[in-house]
Amino acid sequence: MEYPIGVEMMPDYLAYELGRAANKLLAQMMLVKPGENVVVTADTSTDSRVTNALMTAAYTLGATPILVYCATSDKSYAEPPAPLGNAISVADVWVELSYSSIMLCKSWQKAIDYGCRYINLTGMDTTMLCNLVGKVDVNNVVKLGETLKAKMEASDKIEITSKSGTELTAYNHGRKVRHSGQLATHNGYPYMMCGQISWCPIEETINGTLVFDEAIFPPTNIGILNEPVKLTLKDGIVVSIEGGKEADIYREWFASFDDPNMYRLAHYSMGFNPGSTKATGRIVEDERIFGCMEFGIGSQGKMIMGSYWKAASHTDGVLGKPTIILDGKVLEEDGKYVDPDIVTICREMNIRGY
Repeated sequence: MEYPIGVEMMPDYLAYELGRAANKLLAQMMLVKPGENVVVTADTSTDSRVTNALMTAAYTLGATPILVYCATSDKSYAEPPAPLGNAISVADVWVELSYSSIMLCKSWQKAIDYGCRYINLTGMDTTMLCNLVGKVDVNNVVKLGETLKAKMEASDKIEITSKSGTELTAYNHGRKVRHSGQLATHNGYPYMMCGQISWCPIEETINGTLVFDEAIFPPTNIGILNEPVKLTLKDGIVVSIEGGKEADIYREWFASFDDPNMYRLAHYSMGFNPGSTKATGRIVEDERIFGCMEFGIGSQGKMIMGSYWKAASHTDGVLGKPTIILDGKVLEEDGKYVDPDIVTICREMNIRGY
């Protein structure tokens, strides 16, 4: 069963399924223990049913749930109001639900340095939590991620193409890959929703054309794309943004920061959560569309294990059906994995089309 896309207004919509998914997220993925402080940050754009379900699940697990709730900011990845920043700085577990994420800011880094187990669930709503967590075999998704990680780390030349116009080439030269969707077994580490690996090839080797054809966020006024946005990269830097009205919005958004680091490509990511099948405008879900690739531009965090730099903000764009070629061998073609090892795991997971 695939739960429908969209936020239903009924307060009891998927109430039982939501409760189970919230408990699974905290108990199985974030490994919440009795006595821990679990801080949930939310804003006025957050689905309150998700907030309540997570608070209840934390309390049921014997933890101490704390909710910090504020107005929706028009800036993403920016420093929050001091009371919010202070609350997360002493959290054992921090679940970020706010639509305007503060990931990568100084307060976020302070929380990680304290030893917080953090997960970014920006824009999470009822259907998203039920689809991406409740109905998913988390252990098999982690297994798939580990297999993809190993294959990427064993490769040097990476070619990404797509029918929408992507022609991008880069080299790993031994770069490590971050599996962000792992179970939260380590303190002081940022986790993400299961179904994604991320890394950055040697930045200066990234050249060619990258076309986003599913979604972009931020800026907050794009989300699902109505037409492709074409980026040209030279030595890891975006040198042009072309397309229609959404490309114009994107270009103006970059220029508004007056920050050269905003144009640096920060990471490649592969999405493989079977609960995500099409773009919804919620970036945490969109960047995990099964078989997609997502690319970050702007700030590059230390956890990516590439060259580390700060920028005024960060943005992510999604390519829906990539062809991925590693050292001349096709791993994925038009959004479908063809590597035999990956196909075997997909069949074990009963993924449609395998």
